[in-house]
Amino acid sequence: MTTVRYAPSPTGRLHLGNARPALLNWLFALRTGGTYVLRLDDTDRARSTEAFAAGIEEDLAWLGVTPGLKVRQSDRTALYDAARDRLIASGRLYPAYETEEELEIKRGRARLLGKPPIYDRAALSLTDEQKRQYEAEGRRPHWRFRLDGRPVTFNDLIKGPQTVNTASMSDPVLIRADGTYLYTLPSVVDDIDLAITHVIRGEDHVSNTGTQIEIFEALGGKVPAFAHHNLLTGAEGEGLSKRIGSLSLAELREEGFEALAVATVAVLTGTSLPVEPHADLGQIAGTLDLSMISHGPARFDPAELESLNARLLHEMPYEAARPRLPRSIGGAAWEILRANLRKFSDIEAWARVLEGEAAHVPAAPEDRAFLADALELLPPEPWDEATWSLWTGALKQKSGRKGRALFHPLRLALTGREDGPDFKSLLPLLGRKVCRDRLS
Repeated sequence: MTTVRYAPSPTGRLHLGNARPALLNWLFALRTGGTYVLRLDDTDRARSTEAFAAGIEEDLAWLGVTPGLKVRQSDRTALYDAARDRLIASGRLYPAYETEEELEIKRGRARLLGKPPIYDRAALSLTDEQKRQYEAEGRRPHWRFRLDGRPVTFNDLIKGPQTVNTASMSDPVLIRADGTYLYTLPSVVDDIDLAITHVIRGEDHVSNTGTQIEIFEALGGKVPAFAHHNLLTGAEGEGLSKRIGSLSLAELREEGFEALAVATVAVLTGTSLPVEPHADLGQIAGTLDLSMISHGPARFDPAELESLNARLLHEMPYEAARPRLPRSIGGAAWEILRANLRKFSDIEAWARVLEGEAAHVPAAPEDRAFLADALELLPPEPWDEATWSLWTGALKQKSGRKGRALFHPLRLALTGREDGPDFKSLLPLLGRKVCRDRLS
């Protein structure tokens, strides 16, 4: 059984960059019939909040992601404590007492000597007496994982065969001096306990994978398959972060973007598939394979999101739109008006046009006599798509006008807008009473 996880920290709201791994995991679960786990990495007690946790779930639900299981790391400390004790007992986790200032001095000295600034494992040589002395001074140890220092190989489902040489890395700190856990150990313990089969995440985690595989093996856990995708960036290659508020999912939602448009751009940018409308996430899941994700950058273009959003609306069937439509917009009106929408909220302005509340645009002096003729020649109902042609034909004959001089004053008078659908379709929706009142 395939099991994937998405593991955000509830220290902020999700943004477009976060949506990429959230959705890639969801699509993989849909494609394989697997389970999707939402794991809130809330071990940072100072910055994690309930409001952010609720916001993350709200954002995921808006995108169409419904986790099969939800867990919080703050509820699972006993598991991490047990893993800690096992690693200490096996000699893989050891206490180190250096302060950050002392470590920085060591790193600086290594750089001056032309050596890599990795930890020298001095703590492994400490005697029990030296440890007692440090603790008597008030020092509390941080705990490091002793790496094997070997090439760790794995087959990345996106990037292909990978090798991370842990010999060139410092033994990572897994537990802070205050006893709290850093990301690495709880993540591995959770992946083992939850039987995660595939870890799909950003390529900025590739270098962590060697360390994590060694911890999996040290704990006797099954190593999952890894897939590291390219990251969404801005036009200039800059990363998308929580601090770019205009790309937060909450703001994109408030700005009127369709969830499916945001999801499509988040996952298909930087793949071999075109960024084009799909019926739903299930259709994307049936098309997108991890092998289609590019090894190059995934550059986000805001104009592409706006264009895709409009295209989705232009193709949206009435039944899908109906629950969100004003009462005055029926099926016929939706079919005619949807091609003029950029955001769904644009339909509100068109509802006002049909309901007789359109903004009034005073007629130019040179158009007043023409509009009076238009009122006089307004055909009787019933109206159909031939009415516009018959009416404007009569007006053309009487006024001598044609082209823009004929059509533009009528559009402004009847809708108060410079743009809109073809009047042969729009005129029957307006009806004779609305047209008569506006021409008057």
